Amino acid sequence: MTTIHQASPQDRLSIECHTHHGIRVVTVQGEIDADVCPMLEAALHTEPSTSSPRIVLDLSGVTFMDSSGVNLFANTYQTVNKAGGWLRIAAAIPAVERVLNLVGLDTVIACHLTLEDALTG
Repeated sequence: MTTIHQASPQDRLSIECHTHHGIRVVTVQGEIDADVCPMLEAALHTEPSTSSPRIVLDLSGVTFMDSSGVNLFANTYQTVNKAGGWLRIAAAIPAVERVLNLVGLDTVIACHLTLEDALTG
């Protein structure tokens, strides 16, 4: 299991990555906006040669997300989908879940109530 801790210069976002039975779990805490998206994008990056990447994005600690986060998730979904893999979202709080619902991203990316559900989903 590999763990990576990152914190934004503004300390508004922290990211922890680890692997659970071949699934990359990216746990995010804080606010997702244009200022911190490059750091989150790096954590979600999948090499083009990676076959069938599987990623669970744990949003249980995210308190705010704007359209830059929505765009990043949509782009990540397209990348992993083209490689034969999947992206799942886990444990979004109601405010973040509302953003996902409003833009219809929850109809494209599987959203689960808990991290455990997303891992077994």
